[in-house]
Amino acid sequence: WLRLKLIADAGLVGLPNAGKSTFLAAVSAARPKIADYPFTTLHPQLGVVRLNATEEFVLADIPGLIEGAAEGAGLGTRFLGHVERCAVLLHLADGTQADAAGAYRTIRAELADYGHGLAEKPEIVALNKNDSMTPQARASRIKALERACGHKVMLISGATGEGVPEVLRALADQIAKTRKA
Repeated sequence: WLRLKLIADAGLVGLPNAGKSTFLAAVSAARPKIADYPFTTLHPQLGVVRLNATEEFVLADIPGLIEGAAEGAGLGTRFLGHVERCAVLLHLADGTQADAAGAYRTIRAELADYGHGLAEKPEIVALNKNDSMTPQARASRIKALERACGHKVMLISGATGEGVPEVLRALADQIAKTRKA
């Protein structure tokens, strides 16, 4: 069997409705389907992110992962291969979910269960939908997410663009670092 794998510099991972397609549409010319129900993304989407005249990278959005994705639940095994060649993963956690840290752990477990080096890839974790959280919810979810992932979590809103330039710069820097190594 031959298996086509997309070649992208960075990959978006997260649960369904974490805002991956909204983020891709906000930072590139890609126009993925965006709706408020799970599994609106049925096929991987690619977008070229242009930071300036000399810096750009390809960002891949795969369908949302669910528990058991590595064993075939949902669309997981069909599309996890598309982020195998990425230099970095952008893990988007839905800030409107009560347990963003639990969602993070679910995705990390699926990446580890799938194998192929996905769990070892550098990752940037971002709490998305900042525009939809109260200050108290934001503070508690960031704290819980930072404990779960063990490093700083970026706060963004794909819909309003808040924090997006900082995430794009972090992605570009990590891509350059990984490619250089």
